Amino acid sequence: MDICRIRVPRLLAPAAALACALFLAAGCTGSDSDSDTRDEQERATTRAAVPVAKDLQDDYQRVIRNVLPSVVQVQSREEQGSGVVYDDKGHVVTNAHVVGDDKTFTVTTAHSEDPLAATLVLSYPEQDLAVVRLDKAPDGLKPAAFGDSEKIEVGQIVLAMGSPLGLSSSVTQGIVSATGRTVTERPSGGGTGATIGNMVQTSAAVNPGNSGGALVDLDGKVVGIPTLAATDPNIGDSQAPGIGFAIPASTVRTIADQIVKDGKVTDSGRAALGISGRTVLDTGYRAIGVAVVEVSGGGAADKAGIRSGDVITRLGDTDITTITSLAEALASMQPGERTKVTFSRDGSDRTVEVTLGEQ
Repeated sequence: MDICRIRVPRLLAPAAALACALFLAAGCTGSDSDSDTRDEQERATTRAAVPVAKDLQDDYQRVIRNVLPSVVQVQSREEQGSGVVYDDKGHVVTNAHVVGDDKTFTVTTAHSEDPLAATLVLSYPEQDLAVVRLDKAPDGLKPAAFGDSEKIEVGQIVLAMGSPLGLSSSVTQGIVSATGRTVTERPSGGGTGATIGNMVQTSAAVNPGNSGGALVDLDGKVVGIPTLAATDPNIGDSQAPGIGFAIPASTVRTIADQIVKDGKVTDSGRAALGISGRTVLDTGYRAIGVAVVEVSGGGAADKAGIRSGDVITRLGDTDITTITSLAEALASMQPGERTKVTFSRDGSDRTVEVTLGEQ
């Protein structure tokens, strides 16, 4: 190699030879340029990553500036949660479990420390949604923009905005980790918790107080209302980190529009059999079906010949063992859809065709 053939004075030859040997060990084969190239590539990659990260940070900050003023804190007598300004008339959409049984509330906006009085318009526990209205809408009240949750994709970056643990105007970030989930909430005050279909699953933190807030995409559109976090029964029903659920914006708009316009829900979009029922256990205390307690006259079950005392064991292709499993099966269906219902009566199994009604 040329560099090892450089002539040096005799007294310096041993040192030069040592230097050459060290240089060979280090790669005295032309790899200097390769190393320089790799270093330059790494520096170029780093330089390229900096503006990309800066662009993402700018997107976060822009969305937060635009949307956070539309996210409020809602306080009832016993619950504290979040809400989203729905229109400039002072309507605020939140979760039914946030408003509970109360009729009046205090609402705190992002730009004010002074709580505002609000009154319940309607609570719709079946979908865990409610609308309250500010008694006096302040100047500059900014409604949120709701997006099309049908277009949301797994992997999409989202921000959750609300008042977790009473900390108003808080923001967490994550991704959409799944769509189309059917989730049954933990019962409160007795009875069965709401079963909600088509939920958006997210890794953005959803903590107590986030309920009723906003799940927002990077276009600044609300794509869902954070409602609950998953719990892990293996660790004492503690919250499972990184798994939260939001009611999709399309459902929120459908329900809220009806409440604002009519003061009630006239078209729920939720399939129903038209029965009340209870879970039946066998002698080993295992759930084996849903006993029909009452049949609504003119409802889907009534028209199909199902009557009180029948035990429903199958809906379509889904085995039914509990009232919750029946609710979850119905949540994935639409009113007007035809399906088969299998039930037992007097020890015999029967199957009938049913056209589902509306809840």
